[in-house]
Amino acid sequence: MNQPENRHHAINYIEFAATDIAAAKKFFSSVFGWNFTDYGPDYASFSANTAGVDGGFYNAEPHEPHSKTAPLVVIYSADLAATEAAVLAAGGKVVVSTFEFPGGRRFHFADGVGNVLAVWSE
Repeated sequence: MNQPENRHHAINYIEFAATDIAAAKKFFSSVFGWNFTDYGPDYASFSANTAGVDGGFYNAEPHEPHSKTAPLVVIYSADLAATEAAVLAAGGKVVVSTFEFPGGRRFHFADGVGNVLAVWSE
């Protein structure tokens, strides 16, 4: 994920589930002209240069519940701990604790009105 300049708390990334990463890449490349970067067999990212927003496809089983296959919107934070505290103070709930990934750290939260989003930082 690329750090957006002056984009604290802006939507920065979106992740989609795919039962077949290669087929997803072929479809979105041929229809929309998106370019991809592979991160192993279970993840491929696309860039805002071709898609309008940075994002990626992760491998999912065909019969996963909707909560595991719904698109995941990822918000950038310049201060991950402060944003997590604000989520909790506003009544949100952390549903995936902060973890590291290549390029940063993130956590997932439920907003109390039916949505799960993620927040990331370096």
